[in-house]
Amino acid sequence: MKQGIHPENYRPVVFKDMSNGDMFLSRSTCKTNDTVEFEGETYPVVKLEISNTSHPFYTGKSKLVDTAGRVDKFMSRYAKAKK
Repeated sequence: MKQGIHPENYRPVVFKDMSNGDMFLSRSTCKTNDTVEFEGETYPVVKLEISNTSHPFYTGKSKLVDTAGRVDKFMSRYAKAKK
């Protein structure tokens, strides 16, 4: 690796998927105050909502998430048109 091309805070960081608890180690400049023990060492941790171990595209498991009630709106409109 070339010397002097990375920022000063380029360091090993653990990324933790909060949906399934999976963790992996990488290098990053992300700012964080939290730490976690990973493979016998203590590292800064960045919490992720989703990663490749929990994303439906990578896992092959897709699920319907209807937070805005879009399916219900469609069904009510379709019921009115069907009459």
